[in-house]
Amino acid sequence: MTDDHRLVDANGNEVVGKEKMRIAWTAYFQVFPNYRIEVTDIFQNGDTIAVFGFASGTYKGMKTDRNENRWQLPAAWRAIVENDKIKSWQVCADTRIPFRIIDRCEK
Repeated sequence: MTDDHRLVDANGNEVVGKEKMRIAWTAYFQVFPNYRIEVTDIFQNGDTIAVFGFASGTYKGMKTDRNENRWQLPAAWRAIVENDKIKSWQVCADTRIPFRIIDRCEK
């Protein structure tokens, strides 16, 4: 990441700065410790890269008999590269599924 790295999540929230991003990812991995991106396609145009595939995870790593805490959804990401580092990372996905799992588990 560049020092002024910028993440835009699927809901339009932004995190700016490498250190703030490290803190945000640490918190996210506490909620979804096995978060994973599965890449199916990558396209590049200059310093802009489009990534398509799936995001998945399990809420707090808790396994249930019916795998209710696990989610997988189609997603796309846009990265802008500067000097071989990621300057910007934008997520495009319907995040309602993981948020429903969190709401259900926290009740």
